Amino acid sequence: MNIAIITAAGVGTRTGQAVPKQFLNVYDKPIIIYTLECFQNHPEIDAIYVAMLEGWEGFMDLYAKQFNITKLKGIVKGGATGQESIEKVLEVVAKECSMDDIVMVHDGSRPYVEPQIITDNIRVCKEHGNAVTAIDTKEAMLVTYDKIKSVESIDREILYRTQTPHTMHLGDLLKLHEEGLAKGITSSVATCTLLIECGYTVWFVRGSDLNFKITSKEDLLLFKALITSTGHVSENTLK
Repeated sequence: MNIAIITAAGVGTRTGQAVPKQFLNVYDKPIIIYTLECFQNHPEIDAIYVAMLEGWEGFMDLYAKQFNITKLKGIVKGGATGQESIEKVLEVVAKECSMDDIVMVHDGSRPYVEPQIITDNIRVCKEHGNAVTAIDTKEAMLVTYDKIKSVESIDREILYRTQTPHTMHLGDLLKLHEEGLAKGITSSVATCTLLIECGYTVWFVRGSDLNFKITSKEDLLLFKALITSTGHVSENTLK
């Protein structure tokens, strides 16, 4: 089986909204549903699990039923960190799935992951044991230690920006988290950084500029423009 774990346990205060960003409505649909639909509609994905912000599990269940997310198999209360949230979902998945199954970890606030990215993650994971979605860096990169000035640059040609999904076999992902905890790592930024911190090589999948993470008001405006321009919303909805 191919399984998607969607992390949606953050509050997301930078969008300046009264509700968590994953539940913000964009043209009468919550952002988290746009994300889930990417995996619901992909023919190679068999099951979806969500790490959800405490207290919002019921809303997630209702929205999943409303928008016919039939592949959703579990909603798990998230942890204090992203790493802990993934570990909590893995405890559930490990009881229901095979250690050879492929697990794809994806940010709930990246609602436009294209089908080819999902397909390539599965393929590269099968070939190399893991897959990390990433894109090249187009901007000049400067180092700053005080956020007001810089005297050092880094060659952008050697830098990649990571996105999600990050993909591994279930047994390997469980082992990775066990190794991380044994090393005292409790709040690694993402699966890709945990892999690096535990001494593993990561293998890249080509991402997309459209697979951006909604963290600010500006990101929200970009997403609205994206789904309008790509025909994901009707003219009647825009009125």
